[in-house]
Order: sequence, then C-alpha cells, then structure tokens
Amino acid sequence: MIPPDAPFLDPARQPLRPGSLSITAEKTGSRQYTKTSHPNRFGKYAEIKTHDFEFQFNLNGQIKFIRGLRPDWPHPFEALKRTAGNDWVYYTVGAVIEQHGIRDWLGEYYLPCFAYQSNAIVDFTPYAHPAVPAALAAWAQLYADIRSTPPEKFPKRARTFLDRVAANDDTALLAHARQLHTIIGGQVSVLPPDTRHVDYEVIPLTIADGCLYHCDFCIVKSDRTYRPRSLENIGSQIEELKALYGHDLPNYNSLFLGHQDALAAGQERICRVAVAAFEAFGFANANVSHPQLFMFGSVSALLKAEEKLFVSLERLPFKTYINIGLESFDEKTLAAIGKPLKATDILTGFDRMLAVNRTYDNVEITANLLIGNPLSQDHHHTIASNLSRADAQRPMKGGVYLSPLAGNQNTTDLLDTFFSVQKASRLPVFIYLIQRL
Repeated sequence: MIPPDAPFLDPARQPLRPGSLSITAEKTGSRQYTKTSHPNRFGKYAEIKTHDFEFQFNLNGQIKFIRGLRPDWPHPFEALKRTAGNDWVYYTVGAVIEQHGIRDWLGEYYLPCFAYQSNAIVDFTPYAHPAVPAALAAWAQLYADIRSTPPEKFPKRARTFLDRVAANDDTALLAHARQLHTIIGGQVSVLPPDTRHVDYEVIPLTIADGCLYHCDFCIVKSDRTYRPRSLENIGSQIEELKALYGHDLPNYNSLFLGHQDALAAGQERICRVAVAAFEAFGFANANVSHPQLFMFGSVSALLKAEEKLFVSLERLPFKTYINIGLESFDEKTLAAIGKPLKATDILTGFDRMLAVNRTYDNVEITANLLIGNPLSQDHHHTIASNLSRADAQRPMKGGVYLSPLAGNQNTTDLLDTFFSVQKASRLPVFIYLIQRL
C-alpha cells in the first residue's frame, strides 16, 4: 500500500502549467468487452496525460485508471484500476511473476492484484513497487493542481470535465462507495467469477439476503437467514442506483443480482427485476453492447428450479451466467467443510448444470470447486474424474472455477493440482479470484 511518507503534495513543486497536460474530455473505447493482451478501455471516458502518467476518468469525473509512462513502471500494459467500491486493483500481465500462465489460470491476459486478502495463487504484491505508490501520489498532486489552478487557464471545452474531477476528491469517492453499499445493503463480499467477462464492471442489485447453507469453510458467507427482498425494496434500489451512477450509467451494460443465492429467489422475482433494471438503466443503449446478467445459486436452488425458469431466462435481453457452489464431489470432504449436502446432491446438480448448458444458448451455468490443503487426495481425484466425463459444449460452455481453500497454501502444490485437474477436464477450468465490490 501507499507508504505513510509518500509525497502526495510537494510544496516545492512548480505551479501547474495546463499546457503541459494533454486533456481529452471524451474518448471512445471498445463497444464490446473483448479479451486482449494490450490495454483496452470500454465505453466512453476522459483522459489526462502528463509526461509521466496517464490518468483516465469515468463520465462522472471520478478517477478510474492510472498507468505509468516512465521506464520505471513495471510493464507498459499494466495499470491501476479503481472500482466502484473504491478499491484500487493492480492489473499485472505477470512479467515479474516467476510462474507464467495467467491466461491458463484465469482465461484472461491480466491478473488482478488486490490490496485486501483474497485467494490469490501467487504471492505478488505490486503495491510495494516504488512506481505504484508514486502513481497514486502523482494523482493526488494532479488533483490538487486542478483545484488550485484558475479555470480560465484550461481549454474551454475541458472545463466541465475538470469541474467534475475537482468535485471528486478522496472524501467524495469514499462517500460515493459508502452510498453504493448503503443502497444495496452492504458491501458485496465476492462477485461471481463469470463477471471477469465484463472486467467486473457490473451494477449490483440485491434481490435476496443471506445464505441457505452457512458452510464452515466459507470466508465470504453471510450470517443472515435467507430471505428474498420485496419488489418495493428492489424498485427503490434501482432508482437510487440510477441516480448514484449518474453520467457514467451509459458505460454499464451488466447486472449482478445479489447476494449469495439469487437463484433461490425464484423465476418471477428474478425475471421481473432483470427486465425492470434493463429498462431503468438503459442497457439497450449502453456505450458497451451485449448486456449480461450474473448471479450466484445454491445446489438446492438449482435442483428445485423448474424448467420454465430457464426458458424465461433464455428470453431475457441478457446473456445470463449462474455460478453454483458445488465445492466437492466427495462425501467425507462435504462433511469436513460443513456443507449440508450429500455427494449424490452434488452429482445431480452437476448433471443439471450440464443439461441446462446443452439446452439453452443464452444461459450458462458455471461451478465452483475447492482445491488445496488440507483437502484429501480423494477429493481432488473425484473432481478430475467427474470433469473428465463431462460432455463439453461447442462453443465451450459451463466453465469450472477452482477456489484455493483459505489459509496458507503452497503455490507450487496448488498449481500442480490445478493443472492436473485442468488436463483431465473436458470443461474449461480456471482459478477463482475473490474480488469484492
């Protein structure tokens, strides 16, 4: 993180010369989320470039990305990203990580490195690199310079944008994140792994609280009893979120229905809310095309779901991803981790997942399974065995995410287990990174 003595404001620094900045009040990025090995931005945004750094902002004037331009920046393709939850995440291409293979692990070209505890498979802390806190310090200095420079010194066309930037200091950004959490009823402790397809850029909307299982192993669980939200409450969230995202709302095309088990909320609530949000948030005219809908679901909710639910999801104006926590196919492991299901339930849920993926074009179910110590060899063997029998679809659907168990894990052992499962599987297999919002 940022050292306490980082030079955020240098009193000896020369006054800002606006002519030394390259200011672009509106730039247009890609209109579709694509996976590229080079930096790519989506939707519309604004940009300020100095000699040393590139700063990019959303349409509310809130800082979004910082990328170093000096030779000491770790890699020209890497950048810092600030989330709507006000976390900074460093995106690395892995150039300084000994174990290569980010694309194999994640299905992406970038590894998000968090400033908070997660289940990362490599011990890499980019925040200790001197260039990273220097970038954050440079942003603080640039903000201070913008605030202290008379508006007439800047190009006329850039003033509205700069006024928005000036309104978004650290206090305002923190308040914005807290308001987001207040609206939806708390911080999102984990996003579905499938949200990687939209670079985790989703609007969260809570349709149910709590969890059905409260498994012992889970570090992101809620202690609340499961309870769907009323349609009135959800409608209020939609209106407040629409106002909160403001000018930047057109840059969003995807919705996360939270929290841990939206699938259990049932067909009517899911579909009514999805349609209402689609219309209210203007996803049909978003700056990024191909709207997507994400949610978690329990094995019980998947097994109880009637076929008409998936028929209705197929007809929504979204591509829908449902992520199911299977965790293990092994009976003893399920008991050890405190998951109140039998191995037969997990197997039946897995088969239902495969059947849905075969049947529907716009609905994709993915699964989570645990790996790592102290889980047994039997547990890991049953994962490889069951994934090897899966009838993979073309194009590939129904990815499986392997989540390292919380605690100290040996990176080499984890990767060996991961690659052995991936080699045996007929489905795509990736590492699950726990990213909050």
